[in-house]
Amino acid sequence: MDDVDAAAFRDLVYEKAASCWRDLPWRHTDDPYAIMVSELMLQQTQVIRVIPKFNAWMERFPDAGSLALAPVDELLRLWSGLGYNRRALALHRACGILVDEFNGAIPADEAALRSLPGIGIYTSRAILAFAFDKPTVFLETNIRTVFLKHFFPGETGVPDKALEAVAGAVLDAAAPRRWYTALMDYGADIKRVEGNHSLRGAAYRKQAPFATSFRRVRGAVLKKLVEGKPLTIDELYATLPFSRENIEKCAGALVREGFAVYDGDRMKISG
Repeated sequence: MDDVDAAAFRDLVYEKAASCWRDLPWRHTDDPYAIMVSELMLQQTQVIRVIPKFNAWMERFPDAGSLALAPVDELLRLWSGLGYNRRALALHRACGILVDEFNGAIPADEAALRSLPGIGIYTSRAILAFAFDKPTVFLETNIRTVFLKHFFPGETGVPDKALEAVAGAVLDAAAPRRWYTALMDYGADIKRVEGNHSLRGAAYRKQAPFATSFRRVRGAVLKKLVEGKPLTIDELYATLPFSRENIEKCAGALVREGFAVYDGDRMKISG
């Protein structure tokens, strides 16, 4: 792709995105901490569910220092409803490291960001683009949708390596924050009108139904523990509509992941 083609594609994306721009709270700030919180919340969670949680979270925990000092049960109560609770614990641990090693500031460096719990390639590069306006290459479902529609029509099993090559070729390096915002809004609109082109990407994975998933059992156990007093496995089994075996497995996972600890034969939230 030559420079003329790339420029024409960027113009098209900006034009399309202008008519479907989404007014999201994390777009009204360039605070790196707020951007980091939004990116962790948005992992595998719909935007509409994140908006109220993000607003409440930022009101209660406005910076890394306040979150690092928060008790685990409080942050889990605020996180409740977003799912994938390990993201909340990862964010809590990350803020502890930021306070101890970075003076509470979010580093503008990919390697440093990726050293934090819960932050991988995508999240680190998204933070760099949205918080620091640094040109980076990354993919997510809406971005994949745009590239698959325009550059791989009708193809299936398209690898991320091919999509990343396109992303690098068309990147607006002078305005990455504006560029990725436009790409995501345009991709979200394409999905609304045409369906999800990202299904044709090799990276697409269908999520297991929540109603029958281990994640549902795990979330229910954690919610019970967050609600109040320490509970035994028998007490959890008596109040939850799941098998004892699954409750025991979930309890073990929560302890291993650092969410909960045993006090005698009773479980409680750690910290």
